[in-house]
Amino acid sequence: MFRKIPLAWLQLSREKSRLFVALAGIGFADILMFMQLGFQAALLNSSTRMHQNLKADLVLINPQSKALISMQPFSWRRLYQTLALEQVESIAPLYLGLINWKNPVEKNDRSILVLGFDPAKSAFNLSEVNDARVVLKLPDVVLFDRLSRDEFGPIPQLYREENTVETEIAGRRVEVRGLFSLGASFGADGNLITSELNFLRIFPDRNLGEIDVGLIQLKSGANKGAVKARLQSYLPQDVIVLTHQEFIARERNYWANSTAIGFVFSLGTAMGFIVGIVIVYQILYTDVADHLPEYATLKAMGYREMYFVALVGQEALILALLGYVPGFCLATFVLYNLTRTATSLPMGMTLFRAVMVLILTILMCAISGAIALRKLQAADPADIF
Repeated sequence: MFRKIPLAWLQLSREKSRLFVALAGIGFADILMFMQLGFQAALLNSSTRMHQNLKADLVLINPQSKALISMQPFSWRRLYQTLALEQVESIAPLYLGLINWKNPVEKNDRSILVLGFDPAKSAFNLSEVNDARVVLKLPDVVLFDRLSRDEFGPIPQLYREENTVETEIAGRRVEVRGLFSLGASFGADGNLITSELNFLRIFPDRNLGEIDVGLIQLKSGANKGAVKARLQSYLPQDVIVLTHQEFIARERNYWANSTAIGFVFSLGTAMGFIVGIVIVYQILYTDVADHLPEYATLKAMGYREMYFVALVGQEALILALLGYVPGFCLATFVLYNLTRTATSLPMGMTLFRAVMVLILTILMCAISGAIALRKLQAADPADIF
């Protein structure tokens, strides 16, 4: 009968307004899941952008350091001690700190992340930074992240027009002599890169011998795991040794599991799923209730339970697929672009997320259909007539 008469579609499309409301509700639930998952991915990706652009095979940090925004310093002697191993090619200390930047146009202050390194050593996989290492040796010179939020001022535009921009950091006059691309994150709205000496001028309470991250480059062919194990046993317990990927994973794990933000986005996704179940259940339940006499007649004619299971399942699948399309399009082409423009966060659709939400949409419609089917299964033709 299903091959001859599209009963599921005919029942859904009989009342156009009810079908529209159902698709709008499913689309809303999908948009909610898309946005929550998108924010969560943007959180994790943006929080590790700096880590991913560091030039290092192994990384030294203080074991009390939880994340980029709360790094704890340690003695740079630990970093220099790693040169005792013949597999170590080079080392580079890295300094990090948050401080107020003055918008050169509007004159308001905003916190910005400053990264300091020795220009004589390559610490970043950023060509614009490496090309400007000579310039960074000059006093009070910094590089500005062109992907920082607009609240820091139109620095890229001013730099293109004048080839330099002057402003203040915590009351100290500095000069922007170059740009690079890194991007804002949930921990920092903007970034600066400068030399370690300029970093100490900006942060006069910091000590040259107290670093936040130690970068270690190994010789070609060296086994990272073996060198890491040797260094961890060789160095005192006031530092820990991580591979580059472990350093990235540590930051992602902090934001995903140790902050309220990660929990909120996971909860928001779950709420969108539950909202979708409730909406689809209401539609399918109403449809079953409206056609209960017809279903009872089919039961009396000898149609088995699997026929009705397949019928409601078809309706649930149709609703899932039709409701998914507008939700996907609106999230991908409108909301993600709007969020990316407004926040400078890396919001974008991925194949994995698109498939994941599609599966969740089908699952929530299937659950709703299974719940609505209970009323139909309980219907007795003798009671109805």
